[in-house]
Amino acid sequence: MKKWIKAARLRTLPLSISGILVGSAAAYQEYHSQANYYIIIVLCLLATLFFQVLSNYANDYGDAVKGTDNENRVGPKRAVQSGEITKQQMKTAIIVTSVLSLIISLSVIYVSFGNENFLSAVIYLFLAVGCVGAAIKYTVGNSAYGYKGLGDIFVFVFFGLVSTLGSYYLFGHSLDFKIVFPAMAIGLLSVAVLNMNNMRDVENDTLMNKNTLVVKMGFQKAKQYHFWLILAAAIFINTYAMNVFTHWYQYIYVLAFIPLLKNIGVVSKATIPRLLDPELKRLALSTFLISLLLAIALILN
Repeated sequence: MKKWIKAARLRTLPLSISGILVGSAAAYQEYHSQANYYIIIVLCLLATLFFQVLSNYANDYGDAVKGTDNENRVGPKRAVQSGEITKQQMKTAIIVTSVLSLIISLSVIYVSFGNENFLSAVIYLFLAVGCVGAAIKYTVGNSAYGYKGLGDIFVFVFFGLVSTLGSYYLFGHSLDFKIVFPAMAIGLLSVAVLNMNNMRDVENDTLMNKNTLVVKMGFQKAKQYHFWLILAAAIFINTYAMNVFTHWYQYIYVLAFIPLLKNIGVVSKATIPRLLDPELKRLALSTFLISLLLAIALILN
């Protein structure tokens, strides 16, 4: 069990639920009295966690098959590459996790839409299948999009837009345009986490022909890109706050941006990519903390 928990990479899970926290909290004032409000939240969180674990298992498998994981890799040791888990065992785990993800997704679709809103239910079913496909195809297969520099787009869409807007819509079957701002902010911060990961691994990825966006643009431009991702996220999230908050204490989420300022400073001065590894955890946890504090502020609004 320990090796499977290790392969699930638990430190990546908080980031994955950030959009769910904000989307659910944004719907709190209007929909929390509904009987299924908390059931939907729990099911959304479970589905997202399974999607993230699926992604981690698939990445472990895909990189091992392609030979990307080797002695030059920085960061936690991968399960398949190290021999702790065989390729066949990981393939089985990917299938099982995919099925469980879809079962939970079907559950939240049914709880939200019931026998009505058939079109919305079908759209969400396609989104669930899309989440499974995106989780697997990042590194698995000949057309793995993570090896073509497209990971940033998929992370922005699924971690930001789908997670935040998708969870919000489940409660009242409608969207408030303002929720697009925090959705974009979370998406951009999630892309910044991926960019940090790819900056750390740029030397090995270049050798192994894993053409991430960092490999394509180069390390120096990736550092500039990183700065603009965080700046844009700050602008979007504060634009949203100024439109919905009425009390000064609701801006407490700003405190979570302090570690991000230090992160920007460290990245701007970095000359050795592999030494950025500690910053990956700082950035991911800061994004989660921003989302958590923003969610609390929305509930208290």
